[in-house]
Amino acid sequence: METKPSMHLYLIPFWFLCFTIITLASSPSTWYDDHISLREVSQEENFSFGKDFLFGTASSAYQYEGAYLTEGKTLSNWDVFTSISGKIADGSQGKVSVDHYHRYPGDLDLMEDLGVNSYRFSLSWARILPKGRFGDVNMDGVDHYNRMINAILKRGMEPFVTLTHYDMPQELEYRYGSLLNPQIREDFEHYAEICFRHFGNRVKFWTTFNEPNVQVILGYRKGTYPPSRCSKTFANCTRGGSDIEPLVAAHNIIRSHLAAVSLYRERFQEKQRGKIGIVMNAIWFEPVSDSLADKLAAERAQAFYLTWFLDPVVFGRYPREMQDILGKDLPEFTKDDLKSSKNGLDFIGINQYTSRYAKDCLHSACEPGKGGSRAEGFVHSNALKDGLALGEPTGVNWLNTYPQGMEEMLMYATERYRNIPLYVTENGFGENSTGVLLNDYRRVKFMSNYLDALKRAMRKGADVRGYLTWSLLDNFEWISGYTIRFGMYHVDFNTLERTPRLSASWYKSFISKHISSQSKVDDA
Repeated sequence: METKPSMHLYLIPFWFLCFTIITLASSPSTWYDDHISLREVSQEENFSFGKDFLFGTASSAYQYEGAYLTEGKTLSNWDVFTSISGKIADGSQGKVSVDHYHRYPGDLDLMEDLGVNSYRFSLSWARILPKGRFGDVNMDGVDHYNRMINAILKRGMEPFVTLTHYDMPQELEYRYGSLLNPQIREDFEHYAEICFRHFGNRVKFWTTFNEPNVQVILGYRKGTYPPSRCSKTFANCTRGGSDIEPLVAAHNIIRSHLAAVSLYRERFQEKQRGKIGIVMNAIWFEPVSDSLADKLAAERAQAFYLTWFLDPVVFGRYPREMQDILGKDLPEFTKDDLKSSKNGLDFIGINQYTSRYAKDCLHSACEPGKGGSRAEGFVHSNALKDGLALGEPTGVNWLNTYPQGMEEMLMYATERYRNIPLYVTENGFGENSTGVLLNDYRRVKFMSNYLDALKRAMRKGADVRGYLTWSLLDNFEWISGYTIRFGMYHVDFNTLERTPRLSASWYKSFISKHISSQSKVDDA
């Protein structure tokens, strides 16, 4: 059967490709004005993470806490979403999960035994402000987190706090459509102010949102996360618009982040002496071929995934690639937004797990239904090339092991954002729940190889200041429920008993070795 050329070929005029080629050719070391190059750095023979480097573990409120409606907490968007039949792979919910809300002292003891010096966790917005700004602060929730933060510090660890990790009060969805309404900025700023005021004297690391790129794409383009909005052409949703709504939701998240950062700078940072950033999911995109079209597609893939959020926060504008393709569909920032963006980050949190191939769909024909739409930057991303995987497949359908992607991703962020401090806020290995062994050799290999890649990036000049693995415990893994496991500790979800895997011993040994070697350097 004859393959018809994609209609995408006719949507963008030929001059656009010529302009892009000229731009690339005229700047041999980079194709972005704000890029810098740190690749040519002599490698040191002796490597040291540095005495202030953070080794830790990461979690999130909905995935760990349980305590469904305990002590004043109300429904979150994920409480409502998981109650809908067919949304979660095994039909489960996070009502109990690993009961971290009640069992955190024991879990912190496990972390202390590992030798970690930091713990990244998120706060439950619905536990602190059950009705958003339309109701009172739930002091039971505040008291819980105060006790937990004190317990973390008592064990010699730094609390690394995320304000929201996908979950928010369902009240905000009911009242005004949450992220699709500019009012979310007022609610988030109000929530942030309460958290800074109650916890900021002890918290030195804040992040506003966790993976807003994932939240927006899955919630408003593909419809697989709450609030399950998308176009019929993308999935079987009953409402939504996959072309425009993700742009609106993203814009409101960016403005909310900038408002919270501005508030922190003006009222809290000088006295509390903390730092604030944002956490992004970071996929490394390899061109599927050596063609210029596919190389440009890999850059567009980053623009429509990672730099979509980071460029406005750092540079005060959306990526050029998005502007060229989306034009007036991109929302505009106000003067106040642009003023805030001049100081919009102290660091970037990088959640790096996997990598994918990027194929051009702007000047090449792509198969129907395989992605590559205008809303996705005319890029089709896939983990396969000619039937072969990029890296090593795992038991998790979206996760291929490709350590080189960690190094490339850290260097990309370093060069594009002028050597801003970076923290690897998530990195981990998942397996199917069936046949999970305590001798998790593949997880150990994964962590070892990715940490080696992290060290290579640091040798080249990346200012990486922490590595927080996902995760200490098996937990509720979003739409996969309890069918996949990422924990260094196996959790029996019937008894909630925690049992260490081999990876826990390996991570403990790795931390001890590098802390010891650093002490020798400091004493020299």
